Amino acid sequence: FGGVAQERIQLNEDTLWAGGPYDPANPDALEAWPKVRELIFAGQYRQAADLVGQKMMARPLAQMPYQCVGDLLLTFADANEATDYRRDLNLDTAVATVAYTIDAVRYTREVFSSPVDQVIVIRLTADKPGKIAFTAGMKTPQKASVAVESPNTLVMQGVNGSSSRIAGALKYQARVTIVASGGQVAPGDGRITVSGADSALLLIAAATSHKSYKDVSGDPEALTKETIAKAGVKSFDALLKDHVAAHQELFRRVALDLGMTAAAARPTDERIRDLNKENDPQLAALYFQFGRYLLISSSRPGCQPANLQGIWNESMSPPWQSKYTININTEMNYWPAEPTNLGECVEPLVAMVMDLTETGARTAKTMYNAGGWVTHHNTDLWRASAPIDGPHWGMWPTGGAWLCLHLWDHYDYSRDKEYLARVYPAMKGAAEFFFDTLVEEPTGKWLVTCPSLSPENGHPFGTSICAGPTMDMQILRDLFTNCIHAAEILGVDEDFRQKAAATRDRLAPNQIGGAGHLQEWLEDWDMKAPERHHRHVSHLYGLHPSDQIHVRTTPDVAAAARKSLEIRGDEATGWGIGWRLNLWARLHDGEHAYKILTMLLRPERTYPNMFDAHPPFQIDGNFGGTSGIAEMLLQSCAGEIELLPALPQAWPSGSVKGLRARGGFELDIQWKDGKLVNVTVRCLAGGSCRLRYGAVTRDLNLAKGQTAQWDGVQ
Repeated sequence: FGGVAQERIQLNEDTLWAGGPYDPANPDALEAWPKVRELIFAGQYRQAADLVGQKMMARPLAQMPYQCVGDLLLTFADANEATDYRRDLNLDTAVATVAYTIDAVRYTREVFSSPVDQVIVIRLTADKPGKIAFTAGMKTPQKASVAVESPNTLVMQGVNGSSSRIAGALKYQARVTIVASGGQVAPGDGRITVSGADSALLLIAAATSHKSYKDVSGDPEALTKETIAKAGVKSFDALLKDHVAAHQELFRRVALDLGMTAAAARPTDERIRDLNKENDPQLAALYFQFGRYLLISSSRPGCQPANLQGIWNESMSPPWQSKYTININTEMNYWPAEPTNLGECVEPLVAMVMDLTETGARTAKTMYNAGGWVTHHNTDLWRASAPIDGPHWGMWPTGGAWLCLHLWDHYDYSRDKEYLARVYPAMKGAAEFFFDTLVEEPTGKWLVTCPSLSPENGHPFGTSICAGPTMDMQILRDLFTNCIHAAEILGVDEDFRQKAAATRDRLAPNQIGGAGHLQEWLEDWDMKAPERHHRHVSHLYGLHPSDQIHVRTTPDVAAAARKSLEIRGDEATGWGIGWRLNLWARLHDGEHAYKILTMLLRPERTYPNMFDAHPPFQIDGNFGGTSGIAEMLLQSCAGEIELLPALPQAWPSGSVKGLRARGGFELDIQWKDGKLVNVTVRCLAGGSCRLRYGAVTRDLNLAKGQTAQWDGVQ
C-alpha cells in the first residue's frame, strides 16, 4: 500500500475460502422439474420461477466466499515528512517498489511474490548504514492467533470461517521470517522490532490444509516451515533472479508498441484522469500488459483459477463472494490467455473443470436424473455445482458447457493431442447431460434447454426463467461441434459423434427480431424487456467468444448482432464494457472499439493502480480489456487469421510481437500509417492457415518450426 509511517502487506492464499466440502444439490428438484417445464411452455413464467425457487435451488442457497489471510504491518520508527516519494510496479520484473527520502536518507522497499520459491519477499534498504528500524506485526479478521515463534519469526495460525451453515473445515498458517543485516532484532508481544540495521529481508509463506475440493487433511504448518526453510538458504539476489526469470519466461513472449508520447512519463493516475485530454497511446499498451501480468500472477499451474478478484481480496465477505461466476466472468478472465501467449495459465481452469465433472455428475443425477455433468452459474473452492442465489440468476444449466469452450480452445491453439485426450471425457460428459435433458419446444419443434434463462436479464413476463435462450443454443452448438471435432481427431466414439451432430441440428437457430436485432430469447421480447441496457449481452456469445456469427460468414446475423449492441448501449459495468470492446472488435469497427476502450480506461472504470473499478474491485474488466486490445490487432476465427481487423486511427503506427493464433501459430505484426507493413508467422505445430488482411488472403502450409513473412499484398 506504500505508506511511509506504516506499510501494509495484504495477504491471500488462494485456497483460503469459507466452509468445507459440501454437496448442495437439491433432491426435490427431480420431482418439480417436469412441472416447471409445463408452466414455462404454457407461458406461466412467474409460476415456473416460484416453483424453481421452492424446489430446485441449491441447499444452501449461497456458495462459500473467498477470504483473506490477513495483513503484515510494518511500522517505521522514522516517520518524519518524506520527500521524493515514488511507488511503482515493474511489469517486466513483477517487483513492486516504494522509495522516499527522510532527513537526507533514501529508503527503498522492494516486494515480489516468487512463483519459484512460493514466498513473498520484502527487502528494506537505506543508502546510509544503520537506518533500518521498524516493528513487524500481523492482524487478521479470521479466527486466528499471532505469536513470535523464535526471535525472528512471526506465526499466524487459525481456522477459516463458516458460511451459510457450512462449517469451516480448513486450518491455515502464515509465517514471516525476518533476517536483518546489522542492528538488533527484538521479539515482543506478538511483534518483532528491528533497529539500527543496514537492511532487512522478510520472507512470507502461507498455506492451508486444503488438498482438494474433497480433502482438507493437509498440514499448513509443515508446508510453511518447509517453504521458508528452502527459500531462506537463498540470498535476496538469488531469490530475485529466479523470480524474474520465471516471470519473464511468460511475460516477455508478447511485446506491444502503440506509439509513445510525453504523457507516458507522467504518473499512472494522472494519465488515467487525463486520457481524453491528451494523446496517450502507450496507456492502452500498458493496460494490455498489466492484464497479462495479472493473469500470470493469479493463475499459474498448480494454483486455483483466477476468481472474481484474481487473488487480491481483503475481506471475509467480498462482493459476490469473489467466487467463480461462470455465466461470463470466469470465462472472461481467461479470454486473453491463449491469444496473448499465456496458455499455461489456463491449467488451473482446466483442473477446476475436471473437478466439476465429478461434483457436476452428482448434481446431474440428483436434480435431473441425467448422465454426464452439469454446473450452473457459479462455483467455488468446493466445486459446488447446483443453482444458487435464486431463480432469476441461478437456474441456468450451461455454465459447464461454456467452460468446455476453454478446454477446446487450449487444444486449438496448441494442437496437443495428449492434452485433448485428457480433457475430451469432460467435454463428452457435458454433452451427454444435454442429450438427457434437452426437450422439444412445442411451437418450433426445436430442442431447447428448459428451464433456463438468459443470464441475469429479465424478460417482459416478470422473471428471467424461460426455455431455450439464444445464448444456450449458441453454447451448445459450440459444445457439440467441438466434441465432434475432438472425437474425430482422437478417432473415437463414432456413434456419439452422430448423436451430437443430430442433436446440434435440432437446436433453435439464431433469430432476427422485428427491430433488426438478434433475439435474446425464442420469442421477440427484446424491445419489451424491462432492462434494455442490461450489462449482460448474453445472446452475442455467438459473435464473441464464439465465431458462429461473423461479418464475412454470416453477414445478416452479424448486422443483427450490431443492432443489438446499439440497442443495449455502450455503458455498463467494467466487465460489461470489456465484453462490448471484444464484440465491436469482432464487428471490425476499430473506431467504436477504441471508444469503448477509452470508456474502460476512464477513472470511473479504472482505479489509479489500474484495477478494474466494478466497485469495489472486479478483475474481469482488466482481462476483457486485454483480450479486446488483442482482438483489435489479430483475430483467429472463422477459419482465418485476420491481421489488424479493428485498427483505430489513434494507433497509426506500431507493432505487436508474439500473439498466438489457432492452429499453433505465433505472429509478429508491424504497421505504419494505418497499413500493414509486415507479418512474421512462426509455425509451432505444423499445419496450414489462411492469413487475411482486408480483402487479400494468403494461404500457408508450414512445417513445425518453419517461419514465413507477408506484407499483405497478393
